[in-house]
Amino acid sequence: MKDHKDLIVWQKAMLLVIEIYRLVKLLPKEETYGLSDQMRRAAVSIPSNISEGNFRKSEKEFLYFLSVAQGSNAELETQLLICQQIGLIPSEKLQTAFSLSNEVSKMLRSFISTVNH
Repeated sequence: MKDHKDLIVWQKAMLLVIEIYRLVKLLPKEETYGLSDQMRRAAVSIPSNISEGNFRKSEKEFLYFLSVAQGSNAELETQLLICQQIGLIPSEKLQTAFSLSNEVSKMLRSFISTVNH
């Protein structure tokens, strides 16, 4: 198995983390321990679970961690939508994060399918 840092999906997930850390700085201070913290945790969970799963001994375990990463990405997308819909961050500033999240989601689905067969 490849080193997790060589996986393109892990690299894209890391770019998403960087983007989220940039975005949460735009949130109001009262969101520091709320939405901001949840967004950072969900974003960090994605590449973390990809790397953890990559070092597991079985495909079943790897698939589990890829699934957790996919769930964290879905959670993050929901949090981005909340930011957009209640006007905490302007839509145009969210586009890169939405794009990366969508790309990571597609890559994870494909990767899960590949590992599963």
